[in-house]
Amino acid sequence: MASPAPTLYLAAPRGFCAGVDRAIDIVEMALEIYGPPIWVRHEIVHNRHVVDDLRRKGAVFTDDLADVPPGAVVIFSAHGVSPAVRAEAAARGLRALDATCPLVTKVHLEALKYAKAGMTIVLIGHRQHVEVQGTLGEAPDAMVVVETVEEAERLQVPDPARVAYLSQTTLSMDDVRAIVATLKRRFPAIQEPAKADICYATQNRQDAVKELARRCRVVLVVGAPASSNANRLVEVATAEGARAWLIESAEDIRDEWLEGDVGVTAGASTPEEVVRACVERLQALGGYRLEQFRLVEERVMFPLPGELLAIARERGLPVGAGNERAAARAADEFRIRHH
Repeated sequence: MASPAPTLYLAAPRGFCAGVDRAIDIVEMALEIYGPPIWVRHEIVHNRHVVDDLRRKGAVFTDDLADVPPGAVVIFSAHGVSPAVRAEAAARGLRALDATCPLVTKVHLEALKYAKAGMTIVLIGHRQHVEVQGTLGEAPDAMVVVETVEEAERLQVPDPARVAYLSQTTLSMDDVRAIVATLKRRFPAIQEPAKADICYATQNRQDAVKELARRCRVVLVVGAPASSNANRLVEVATAEGARAWLIESAEDIRDEWLEGDVGVTAGASTPEEVVRACVERLQALGGYRLEQFRLVEERVMFPLPGELLAIARERGLPVGAGNERAAARAADEFRIRHH
């Protein structure tokens, strides 16, 4: 009697979140309204498939606004920028469009509020990540970055009674929880955000990858090496006892990783077509029986900038690209389930 085929568990939610959908929509709509080239400061999201596709359509990516011709349209990436970057864009006469995720903007506004109140702000995050650099720019003299529990233990502040904390939106919930616990023990009066800074999509994908790790010992996370949320998914799966790897595409999958049931998920900036290609590759390698599970339904959408919407409506252009992409993603999931 033949042994049953191993199972390929496909997690949901996975892939694009509302902030990524919005950022891509802004670039694509700007290309349609203003025509190429459209300049984008930093990668719009951390995924080479997305960036390469937009580059083919006429987007030009740069980390230096000096590269942008005076008067050109420039888009700030989903990760956010500091006030100094905005001021530089204005000084160069650039037409700036803001694709910052609204959940990152929330953290920026919290930083300003605490800084105006004269508090020391502890920013939990990775110092070199572009999101942290943008947030830090809101109040550099009032803010200190903490990456680990050990750093939180060593932290010294001018007034322990006037401290607040914020966090990068794409961190591991478990890591942030441990750092926050340390900060609260050391600074009992520390103030915290009214609502957690870790974004809903990050939390949902981490919860889903925990479920994956309970079902199988091998987990593949589809995402970019520079993607914070994708790297955190690998860490979460590993912490749950799974053997986990970060892959950018189907070509990265290695036969020797595959043993028994396999789980697949994707970071918040990973296109569904890349996930689909990985599923097809796995099924070709191992004859897996596909099973998809969904922990929660995501229905969050963020509005596009008013300037773009007004011009698009004037020209009779469609303004529901995010809805169309969400529908396409649902159709992709249906095709995967019934492959």
